Amino acid sequence: MIILFSITVLLVIVSFLFNVKKTVKGMKIAVKRFGKILIPLLIMLVLVSVILYLIPEQVITEYLSDGNRYSNTLLASIIGSITMLPGFIAFPLSGILKDKHVTYMVISAFTTTLMMVGILTFPIEKEYFGVKVALLRNIMSFVIALVVAVITGILFGELL
Repeated sequence: MIILFSITVLLVIVSFLFNVKKTVKGMKIAVKRFGKILIPLLIMLVLVSVILYLIPEQVITEYLSDGNRYSNTLLASIIGSITMLPGFIAFPLSGILKDKHVTYMVISAFTTTLMMVGILTFPIEKEYFGVKVALLRNIMSFVIALVVAVITGILFGELL
């Protein structure tokens, strides 16, 4: 992250050296856009926190570790689709599921949808990308997550 910030600062300095007016104008636009997205982003983070608080890990593991692996995979992908979380939250949660003997296929579906599909983030996406693009992206991501889960199940010997 430090490298990314360093490169950004360096590029802003270079931009200032080439054209101060355009750089200041660009910075003003960036601040305005950040201000527009800040409130919806904070609301989304609060909703994610509330959902994670209301659905403890024991409930998730209980429903994903027993029963039919196909229905568990579908259920995991639906639960994972509720919100979009970054990897530093999704992967430790997947580790907890692995420790609870949830199959890799189910973990794969859960983690992939958790990181790629976002029902709670849909309002923000539709505002910036439009309804069609946001809907198409979420549907495609959901289908891809299911394909990844099936491939994971095959590779780990849980299918066939």
